[in-house]
Amino acid sequence: MSTPLHTKNKPTLEFTNVSEIPSLVSKLRTNFNQSTTKDLKWRKHQLRQLAKLLKENTKQITDALYQDVKKNFEEAYTTEILICINEINDCLMNVDSWAKPEKVHGDILINAFDNCQIRSEPLGVCLIIGAWNYPIQLLLCPLIAALAAGNCCLLKPSEISVATAAALTELIPKYLDNNCIAMVNGGVVETTALLKEKFDHIFYTGNGTVGKIIMSAASKTLTPVVLELGGKSPVYVDKHCNTKIAAKRILWAKCINAGQTCISPDYILCHKDSQASLIEDFNVALKELHTENPKSSETFARIVNKNHFNRLATVFKKQLEINNKTKISIGGFENFDENELYIPPTILENVKSGDPIMHDEIFGPLLPIITVNSVDEAIEYVNDRDRPLAIYSFSEKNAVSEKLLRSTNSGVALVNDLLMNMPVGSLPFGGVGASGMGNYHGKNGFDALSHKRGVMIRQKGMEFLNELRYPPYSPLKWKVFVTAAEKSIPSDTTIFLTNLFKSSLSWFWLGLLLTLPFIAGYLSGKNRLF
Repeated sequence: MSTPLHTKNKPTLEFTNVSEIPSLVSKLRTNFNQSTTKDLKWRKHQLRQLAKLLKENTKQITDALYQDVKKNFEEAYTTEILICINEINDCLMNVDSWAKPEKVHGDILINAFDNCQIRSEPLGVCLIIGAWNYPIQLLLCPLIAALAAGNCCLLKPSEISVATAAALTELIPKYLDNNCIAMVNGGVVETTALLKEKFDHIFYTGNGTVGKIIMSAASKTLTPVVLELGGKSPVYVDKHCNTKIAAKRILWAKCINAGQTCISPDYILCHKDSQASLIEDFNVALKELHTENPKSSETFARIVNKNHFNRLATVFKKQLEINNKTKISIGGFENFDENELYIPPTILENVKSGDPIMHDEIFGPLLPIITVNSVDEAIEYVNDRDRPLAIYSFSEKNAVSEKLLRSTNSGVALVNDLLMNMPVGSLPFGGVGASGMGNYHGKNGFDALSHKRGVMIRQKGMEFLNELRYPPYSPLKWKVFVTAAEKSIPSDTTIFLTNLFKSSLSWFWLGLLLTLPFIAGYLSGKNRLF
């Protein structure tokens, strides 16, 4: 059997000697304790160097991504490099304000004159474990957040995406501060050794099985974690829906990276009245996006390796064996090509909730459709299962999509599209429940990898206020102390008025209202202002 063209001439990845790992971590710890990374100039320089790495080595990186999963240049650039560049831009533009101590007011009388602050401080030495499906984005975006927050970092790229890991291993030491950023390459043995070390934070992207191992290891040293996992992300297609638009957007999202995306649509909950037209529009959309033969299209990626190919092929065959009523509307097993690691976009109808293809996250270009009679049935289906990383809804009725959002839980949610939340740095990205914990992107990443340190600087004077807290307590002294220290429970009216006056728009209208008599008098000439 020949080697797939895109996997030929892959570089070898030299694994890190396990015995070197403790000294690597110790070196990072020493340099963090010297406060090098707390300097905002250092942080900005590292971020600019990382952007320089991506810009000056775009071809090497995109070539490596092609070798790993046959990503074409445009897809590799937009889903890997561009997202990182935008994250760097966001951090550079905002890190000064993010890192600046935030002044807060003492909210009881006895603290009214104190200087209260929230300081965002780096956690220390962070372990970042990337994933193979987006080996640039899912390793470097957490790194960007960690650097902006002022941490030292130990990076562990996925050993499955060999070419990209090798490229990063070569490039990162050339551009970034080797005293504060290091890399470890390897598999299970090396990762196990890493988890025996004491880190100040672990950021892991991958599957839930390994996520549990990471969390268990972290619990032994009470190390905080961000776990970016996955799950079966549903798409609801309503009866009131433009199926032409829905089909093209769903298929586009499913075909990116051959379905090997953590927020890829995993299955469709389709209203029975829309299903026939949706299938027709899928056929049209597939030809528009990837020609009549996606295998020959340069825009359709490949499965990462034979293990994952065989996993998908096995699930597909089991589905047809267990449920012989399964209808293949697009694609099919006869088009699978193990030699090329190619699985075509494949849409399955007549799928039932207990079928093999509905057990685990698919992570490939297979897309089952489950027919439902209403949005309520779709909501019930979603809520009976683990909380997904993403949930999508297509409906021309805003009330339908809003009902789905209010009645379900997911890490992220999109209405009338898929995946387009990823470029928006101001939106948090992360899972909930079985799909993960913690989030990042933009300020959310900075906050996730910072410690919010509460600081109070008390006035040296004003001792008469402090006397209230010292014993002994006379009845009068106690009454005054409680009055100064205890908050009252607000009525709904108080809450409304407080929130109203917090709004800058409210102050504008109040000011306008107060000046109206003067303006009216001026215009009438009866009460000139000047």
